Amino acid sequence: MKLLRYGQPGQERPGILDNNGQIRDLSQHVADIGGEALLPAALDTLRALDLASLPLVPGQPRLGACVGNIGKFICIGLNYADHAAETGAAIPSEPVVFSKWTSAVVGPNDAVEIPRDSLKTDWEVELGVIIGQGGRYISERDAMRHVAGYCVINDVSEREFQIERGGTWDKGKGCDTFGPTGPWLVTADEIADPHRLNLWLEVDGKRYQDGNTSTMIFRIPQIVSYLSRFMSLQPGDVISTGTPPGVGMGQKPQPVYLRAGQTMRLGIEGLGEQRQQTVQA
Repeated sequence: MKLLRYGQPGQERPGILDNNGQIRDLSQHVADIGGEALLPAALDTLRALDLASLPLVPGQPRLGACVGNIGKFICIGLNYADHAAETGAAIPSEPVVFSKWTSAVVGPNDAVEIPRDSLKTDWEVELGVIIGQGGRYISERDAMRHVAGYCVINDVSEREFQIERGGTWDKGKGCDTFGPTGPWLVTADEIADPHRLNLWLEVDGKRYQDGNTSTMIFRIPQIVSYLSRFMSLQPGDVISTGTPPGVGMGQKPQPVYLRAGQTMRLGIEGLGEQRQQTVQA
């Protein structure tokens, strides 16, 4: 299934993409795409619906983030060997964990703001993992049973705020609009192998990132199990699993950063595409 949320910010309604690529309304069956609606039994109930019988949503409404009321937005840094190399960082021995504030979450095609005083706003296409069944101390063997689905995430980052302003990454990762999520949540049963997906990102038509999830250092079962040692994972939590090479910070002979008036376009095989305009905050 491809689950989504549509409508104006703060007023999104739950929806599902039918076999013809049209949006069908799910409001009669679920309050939102998030939380307990992502538990395995709830997804099975949605999976059994006759999509043709659901109300058709006319036009092309705005898409919100594909998960509503996200409890935790957890990110893994330096998780692609070739990306670590381009930044000059050592291969981590354990997952590098940081968070995005949930106020950063926006729809997949919403504008991305360049923060005030920013000179180093950067892009990062990433595979998002959405938790279905929650848990603590999850084994790697059982970890994939806790995954409801996957989505595209742009882990927008301000590198000066992240690296040069006191040593904590979060302040450069969680600015408003720095978490475009979607366009849809693709349930895990539709993705044969999440570790063999092409992912890419372009700025103003120039392709900067062109990678594959096969080069992840820590794979999804390891990440889910590792995180569950330090926190309970809950339905609707989002994990952003790292980015392949090609970020602005790693460009040679000198870094390239975003400015207002540009267009980012990005996508992951089988999970859809995003498109954002950059604007000045």
